[in-house]
Amino acid sequence: MLYLYIALGVIVLSAVIGAAVMLKITVPISKKVYYDTLVRNSPDKWKRECSCPENEEQLEMWNTGCAWAQENKDRMREVTITNDGLKLVGELYDFGSDKCVIILPGRCESLMYSYYYARPYGEMGINVFLPDPRSHGNSEGTYSTLGVCEGKDTNAWARYLNEKEGINQIYLHGVCVGASTAIFAAVDEDMPKCIKGMVNEGCYVNFYETFKNHMIVDGHPVFPVCGMVMRQVKKHTGVDIMKKCPLNYVGKVKIPVLFIFGEKDIYTVPEKSKILFAACGSKDKKLVWFPKGGHSHLRINNTEDYDNAVKEFISAH
Repeated sequence: MLYLYIALGVIVLSAVIGAAVMLKITVPISKKVYYDTLVRNSPDKWKRECSCPENEEQLEMWNTGCAWAQENKDRMREVTITNDGLKLVGELYDFGSDKCVIILPGRCESLMYSYYYARPYGEMGINVFLPDPRSHGNSEGTYSTLGVCEGKDTNAWARYLNEKEGINQIYLHGVCVGASTAIFAAVDEDMPKCIKGMVNEGCYVNFYETFKNHMIVDGHPVFPVCGMVMRQVKKHTGVDIMKKCPLNYVGKVKIPVLFIFGEKDIYTVPEKSKILFAACGSKDKKLVWFPKGGHSHLRINNTEDYDNAVKEFISAH
């Protein structure tokens, strides 16, 4: 019996030592991953520049979007508001309408990324508003909350557009984290009534899922770093993104929604996309699949069909 207790003690001690060694190694890694991917720890980070110029499609999207902005530069006015103690900056492209779309970009992206999605709205004569998310571009802030606090920023922008610019109908168009932002804006109790619908591309069920898939694709270990990064978000922002995630809140969405997903998306995988769509509480929801294009690269691979889907949705509402 004594030998059994000794053996058990050795096993327990080995486990404790192993856990301590693992934590000593993984805690610094998780902090580095967190600060690299979700914290603006330098003024030069997440500026108004192409985030991935080595990706040919991303660079083409960037150049095409910048060309649109240049074509319409005479329509643009820079505007600012303050929300949650942060100065936020955006660009309004005025096409003379009382309708407007707010285009919400993905993680690490400034408003210049959103230029690429503006053309179909401009062709319909709808005003286009492009905000720099908090901690991106020329907006203030340090931490990303993956759409939670950004959703409240979006509603602050909507109130500004309604009260100061005379815009009576506002639509949201979000991509990836921007799609999460749109959902949190739509379920917020202070959502202005002028928000009439949203186009939601590539939204994840929760950020852990898509972040995990990114780490797998990049060849990095998932456990325990991925979970530790989620805890870093809560520690620094107070937001528990495992609980405050699109899947847990999309059931409260009441405005019309056009969901856009890609069949080849390896980050927001189709199986999860179907779950998110099914959970949406809107009585007026539509799901459009595109066969070509990776995550956030659907329009460049299906431009005409993508734009037609957006135009049909806006025209119907």
